[in-house]
Amino acid sequence: MSRAYGDPGRQARSSPLDGLIGTLLSQNTTSTNASAAFHELKRRCPTWEDCLRAGVAVVRRAIRSAGLAEIRAPRILAILRRLRDERGALSLDFLCDAPVAEARAYLESFPGVGPKTASCVLLFECRRAVFPVDTHVARITRRLGWVPEPMSAEVIQVALEPIIPAELRHALHVALIAHGRKLCRPRAPQCEVCPILRYCPTGQAGAGRLTTRRGGRASCG
Repeated sequence: MSRAYGDPGRQARSSPLDGLIGTLLSQNTTSTNASAAFHELKRRCPTWEDCLRAGVAVVRRAIRSAGLAEIRAPRILAILRRLRDERGALSLDFLCDAPVAEARAYLESFPGVGPKTASCVLLFECRRAVFPVDTHVARITRRLGWVPEPMSAEVIQVALEPIIPAELRHALHVALIAHGRKLCRPRAPQCEVCPILRYCPTGQAGAGRLTTRRGGRASCG
């Protein structure tokens, strides 16, 4: 994978709270729509304190391009209010020094935050050695035979993270997402030019004829 997609390096990180809100906006939409929604929200509300003061109607209009604004806007404000009330500050920076299990549990206690979203924040914003599994990673690992076909993304994450060396988790996560977007697509994967075809029993059996019901959505990579 590294030969095909290179060393992903580390992008400049945002704050964990920015990362959480951005990842929430990316759920079930394209990365283009999610990015547009996040930037419009920050344009209207440069700080998260501004966001709280602006209220749900302003947030809802700002994030409309991501879809599901009626659900996402109240969730964003609920996270901000809880941080203000519990922590006295609109920040999740403290999670970067917390044990991974505790940080995950705290993030997953927010509305709309599941294992993948929590792990994305920890991987990219906190530089923790975790392995998020989104739809791309789940699809490819199933096709490779690393996990059984019916296994959900959440269960795949629990199964794979402990056996992937910590120093490889970031690079592998990013490479699998790139591979899923470019070649190992949900429909008509390009197996004939796949750099890891020799390791993929599904591709060798004719994965180009496969179709799935999900795909084309944004991920945390």
